[in-house]
Amino acid sequence: MTILALTMGEPAGVGGELSLLAWRHLHMQGPVFFALDDPGRLRGVADGLGLSVPVREVSSPAEAAAVFAEALPVMPVALRTNSVAGRPDPANAPAVVESIDRAVALALEGAVGAIVTNPIQKATLYAAGFAHPGHTEYLAAKAGNVPVAMMLVCPELRVVPVTIHVALRDAVENLRAADIVATARVALAGLKRDFAIACPRLAIAGLNPHAGEDGAMGSEDIEIVAPALAALRAEGVAATGPMPPDTMFSPRARARYDAAICMYHDQALIPLKTLDVDGGVNVTLGLPFVRTSPDHGTALDIAGKGLADPGSLLAALRLAGTLAENRSKGESPR
Repeated sequence: MTILALTMGEPAGVGGELSLLAWRHLHMQGPVFFALDDPGRLRGVADGLGLSVPVREVSSPAEAAAVFAEALPVMPVALRTNSVAGRPDPANAPAVVESIDRAVALALEGAVGAIVTNPIQKATLYAAGFAHPGHTEYLAAKAGNVPVAMMLVCPELRVVPVTIHVALRDAVENLRAADIVATARVALAGLKRDFAIACPRLAIAGLNPHAGEDGAMGSEDIEIVAPALAALRAEGVAATGPMPPDTMFSPRARARYDAAICMYHDQALIPLKTLDVDGGVNVTLGLPFVRTSPDHGTALDIAGKGLADPGSLLAALRLAGTLAENRSKGESPR
């Protein structure tokens, strides 16, 4: 049985209520998961929102599996101070990080099949001394500074940005052919190992409108993107491009590739969130364990109001279960 570890996320955000709602949706059919969270906090959230979700403290993933049908299993991580919906407190940052660290440790020792991370409030962690840009970079460091890539997934599309959380000006100025190749290699390996695709087809996005129009709208696609594409093809990768970004996400174009390698954050995320804003999932490729997360933030403005939609977390949990099973079985790719 695949068991998933779900981290706390920002305790003042919607993560707690999403964890409770996810259990209500999944406790009869799975996948089985447990929360690394403060049990008292979760009970308080459930009471405040009128959610009938029993919370049971557990000490191991096996114990979590045994009680999952009857209650939300919680491996306790104590908050340092009471959390208030919508009002993050840096005093609780150590508990947020502890939740992630314990999930990673369990994954590395093989006690859980995957980890699913609730959204964190980066500014609050920074104020408490957190030195990483976000989850992805922190997990890569915890895994030994392995090369990773961020993939966003929904049923209609998979996208992988080469540059992530940087200003657009910096993304353009710092784009290098070697980075495109490195990101594509990580994506390729992830598609094979986790998504069970034998010969993944990659679409390489152009940087400029119309992929530069033969240099008329910028030389980057000729000088940076095209050499990366040539290098990938020389390695035997089924890669197409540079593709004009304004047409490569149409239904007809999407049918011709398994993942799109995009040059910057919004080039990747805008089409995916347009297609499925409530069901998108963030997957970190390249880690020695499976990690997914909902494709949204902490939603401080609606925390504690009973308005949070669990769709993306449910998708993240279900996808984590599928990817973990693919990886553990060494399933033959299609």
